[in-house]
Amino acid sequence: MKFTAGEIAAMINGRVEGDPGIKVSKLSKIEQGEPGSITFLGNPKYTQYIYNTLASVVIVNEDFMPEQEISATLIRVENAYNAFAMMLDAYNKIKQNKTGISKHSCIHETATIGSNCYIAEFVSIGENVVIGNHAKIYPNSVVGDNVTIGDESIIYAGVKIYSDCSIGSRCTLHAGVVIGADGFGFAPQSDNQYQKVAQIGNVILEDNVEIGANTTIDRATLGSTIIRKGAKIDNLIQIAHNVEIGENTVIAAQSGIAGSAKIGANCMIAGQVGIIGHLEIGDNVKIAAQSGISTSVPANSILMGSPAFDISAYRKSYVHFRNLHKLNERVSQLEKKTGN
Repeated sequence: MKFTAGEIAAMINGRVEGDPGIKVSKLSKIEQGEPGSITFLGNPKYTQYIYNTLASVVIVNEDFMPEQEISATLIRVENAYNAFAMMLDAYNKIKQNKTGISKHSCIHETATIGSNCYIAEFVSIGENVVIGNHAKIYPNSVVGDNVTIGDESIIYAGVKIYSDCSIGSRCTLHAGVVIGADGFGFAPQSDNQYQKVAQIGNVILEDNVEIGANTTIDRATLGSTIIRKGAKIDNLIQIAHNVEIGENTVIAAQSGIAGSAKIGANCMIAGQVGIIGHLEIGDNVKIAAQSGISTSVPANSILMGSPAFDISAYRKSYVHFRNLHKLNERVSQLEKKTGN
């Protein structure tokens, strides 16, 4: 797929300086540019490469002032990094602009499919499913009975959405995601065996949620596991039954959240964080990687460690921890001198 510099400038509200008709068909780093590619200069430390790059088109900031001759066509924009991201998004939408229903899909007669949808090969759609307009469901995905999927949502290959769950508009579920599997509910019995507790709730994803590959979100025992609008959940994350994730909260890979935990809005949770069940984390909380959260956390906190506590106190404590061996040596020397 080829685009001219002029077409790209129109996409990103830029101004062409050079040949508006020059065509590009691929992306490149500015230091590894090659003919027919487009790149960008967003960080001043890479300025040296713009004078020698072989890329055909370079997106630059409006105030960029070259000190040498540049062979590439420039597209001047207010913010080169943001414009490049905007271009990638536009390209991605064009590339993925698939429509049509494959004859190899299996759609129950009671399902309702919106206009301009894409239903790929070997997709299974159950009874009473409702799928909005412009939605896309890629191969080998399964949509259970009574599921709803909103407008413009994208369900990538191999996603499994269990019955009665609700996916909002403009959501993205990456390959291997499982929505609505049973919560981990087992009642211990007197003979040391476990009686399974039926999980009859569902999962609700509000609008503009993105779920990374192979992440699992369990259905509620009763009620709903809820991911509020704008939340971004990374790959390989486990979210247990009856958890609630607040608006625009982001969670990095390999974190685990136990049942009935409530996480507020605009939180940032780094990778491999563990959060125990039945606690509350306030709005705007930040949690460093590999932290263990065992108590409720007030809003606007920044935590680190396992068990986690205030990050400033953690860093001070860690200095002492690193020097424990020196302290031990000093104590041993003092004991020798005092004869203890």
